[in-house]
Amino acid sequence: MIIRVPLRFEGSKGEKNLYALFDSGATYSCITEEFADQLANLESLHTPMRLATASRGTVMEINNTCRLDFYHEDIRLSDEFLVLRDLSEEVIIGANTMQKWRLKLDFENDSVIVDPSVAKLILINLIKKD
Repeated sequence: MIIRVPLRFEGSKGEKNLYALFDSGATYSCITEEFADQLANLESLHTPMRLATASRGTVMEINNTCRLDFYHEDIRLSDEFLVLRDLSEEVIIGANTMQKWRLKLDFENDSVIVDPSVAKLILINLIKKD
């Protein structure tokens, strides 16, 4: 199941409003190479990742990642995004990110639910670990 919503993304190079596809069938969060390069400094993976896509027999090689903050209803969330050259969407928010931030998808209303108190608590705990 998927929901598509506009979000503001921020990285080390700037910010941009992009349409994000919340896809419970995708494991990782991904962003197109074009927008990733505009928003953040890309980090090369020591060993490239090879991931299968929903298209039967299609495998993509990922060589870079980037860290981005994104905002839903003024709540700041953050994660690592795999950078893909031929991504059909601007951004895909995958299951790992949704689980990390305990995001809920409301398919009846085509919306994403973020509990601000949970997001704040998670962010505080992440800061304490660093």
